[in-house]
Amino acid sequence: MNSFRTPNLTRLAAGIAAVVASLTLVACSASGTAASTTSASAGGTSSTLAASAAAALADNVESHAEDGDTEYDATDAITITLADGASTTSSSDGVRIDGDTVTITAPGTYVLTGTLADGQVVVDSDAEGKVRIVLDNASITNADGSALVVTAADEAVVVLADGSSNSLTDGTGYDTSADDAPNAALFSMADLTIGGTGSLTVTGNTGDGIASKDGLVISGGTITVTAVDDGIRGKDYLIVTGGTVTVDAEDDGLKSDNETDDTVGYVLVQGGTVTVAAGDDGIHAEGDLAVEGGTLTVTRSTEGLEGSTITIAGGETRVTASDDGLNATQGSTASSTQGGQGGGGGMQDDGSLLTISGGTLTVDAGGDGLDSNGTIVVTGGTTTVNGPTMNGNGALDSNGGITVTGGTLAAGGSSGMAESPGSASTTGWVAVAFPSAVPAGKTVTVVKDGTVVATFTTTKETASLVVAAEGITSGESYEIQVDGTTATTVTAGQAIAGGMGGGGRRQP
Repeated sequence: MNSFRTPNLTRLAAGIAAVVASLTLVACSASGTAASTTSASAGGTSSTLAASAAAALADNVESHAEDGDTEYDATDAITITLADGASTTSSSDGVRIDGDTVTITAPGTYVLTGTLADGQVVVDSDAEGKVRIVLDNASITNADGSALVVTAADEAVVVLADGSSNSLTDGTGYDTSADDAPNAALFSMADLTIGGTGSLTVTGNTGDGIASKDGLVISGGTITVTAVDDGIRGKDYLIVTGGTVTVDAEDDGLKSDNETDDTVGYVLVQGGTVTVAAGDDGIHAEGDLAVEGGTLTVTRSTEGLEGSTITIAGGETRVTASDDGLNATQGSTASSTQGGQGGGGGMQDDGSLLTISGGTLTVDAGGDGLDSNGTIVVTGGTTTVNGPTMNGNGALDSNGGITVTGGTLAAGGSSGMAESPGSASTTGWVAVAFPSAVPAGKTVTVVKDGTVVATFTTTKETASLVVAAEGITSGESYEIQVDGTTATTVTAGQAIAGGMGGGGRRQP
């Protein structure tokens, strides 16, 4: 892992303390200017691009969740005790039991305890009002379908009771071909909120682990999901505001896939601790994807974070990807293969926007580190990219250019597709093409008049490096050392010869 240290920038102090890393920037008091005749402009000013990012997020439909959704009075709740062939309830009002199928038919609060080894709990309520399901040491397995399914409800809330341990497991190979057929261990046709302080283990053996055909909000609890398809999916949106969420999915980890318009299909992480291992995307949004707080770690993925607009505004994010780390794209990322990795979605600016305005972001990517089929804008935060070793990809890759006006950025990787910030940048930067690739475990220092301005410890073979930070001044010369020996000298604000100057892709 890498991080920056800028002692004179108090606004970055919290992010610096939060990360133990190998990139250290020792800031000077004055900020440099990164305008360069060798660099192309990045498609607009930072203020207009930042406004575009804000507008893209602002037009999304609002969350259905409300304060107090997971609070309940146990004395007013109906209790349901699950038992194979012998389930019981404290009231028949709103509850129907037929063998090992328990159906809840009215709004209210229902506390479930006990075990169904092969049964199902169904919510089928046509009346207005929330149906609140409290899982209090409940275990449900259904060999023929979803364990807990909401076929109809005004809104559904699943509460994980304090101190409880719960599990939901569906069967293998049941039919999910019909429209709106349940395809997850926990499936809902209605808006769904999951919270509380207990734990829930979900196993999706046929499709997803948890899925809602409307919105899905996770506000608390310790939730562990394993799935043969997507881990957690909210069709209209998926929002995480708290809790500890761990996902191991064979396809996407977290996902929102409504393509109807630009107000839906978004994923938002506002808090909590989220850990994802995925066979495809760590987080996939057909619309916008934003991280505003919490801790997000993608430990395994093909592409780490993917959406039409990606915004990193806070929190601590770590992404490991075999292909692109962060990929902002308006359409399919299918592309020709270059050196075993995807080469991106073509060379035209498709209007996508990747914005980093706060928090700490660390990326380890086999393909492009930060990739946008539109523009990349960095206005704040601490960003470190350990990019590709093959020349068909770059640590930074945009179709519309890169603008850096704040924060700190370091991106190391191969040199064949190396891209630098554009002339609209107001934060100083240096771009280095090493005479020979620097092996992993080496310390690279940027030195000005005998003073170390920045240090970077390589985590893999590194042929090029871009560092943008306060304390680097455009037009001034900097010595680049590897383990204390001078490797080359560069001028701040000049792009790597043969590389990209912030104005889009170059064919390898």
